[in-house]
Amino acid sequence: LGKLDGCSEEEASAISSMVGLGALKYFILKVDPKKTMLFDPRESIDFNGNTGPFIQYTHARICSVLRKAAEQGISFEGEKIACELLPEEIELIKMLADYPTTVVAAGEAFAPSIIASYTYELCKTFNGYYHDHSILREENEAVKKMRLALAQQVARVINRSMRLLGIDVPERM
Repeated sequence: LGKLDGCSEEEASAISSMVGLGALKYFILKVDPKKTMLFDPRESIDFNGNTGPFIQYTHARICSVLRKAAEQGISFEGEKIACELLPEEIELIKMLADYPTTVVAAGEAFAPSIIASYTYELCKTFNGYYHDHSILREENEAVKKMRLALAQQVARVINRSMRLLGIDVPERM
């Protein structure tokens, strides 16, 4: 992972361990329990694709945006925000709304891979959205606050999903 900004050596080591362990756990849990799996150490630590580090990095990226917003004094929690939503924002909101039914389905099927797949798709969708739409540089304050609130909710669901899989997500990477 290299040197982490604002982290001591101990914190960096803890994050590296968290990512390594998360990579292993996620690689195993993302596979349907009825299927055979062949472990590939290199694939498991890739920061692109359906891996634990990809999901952990997405969470850390969102936390970074939220930290920067706080440093800039941007407050959005508890506010009613009215603005027009983009199709990508509507898609993210729908995905967030699907979380409870996804957890129930995974429990009923005894298949943590359902949660892993959902979390990966949520991260992939968020990363595409983040790539195409500025959050902190958005000029319209209502839109900026809505995007921050949406990002915060995505981070919360990522955190909860990964905790269900027994995987920690760092706030920095």
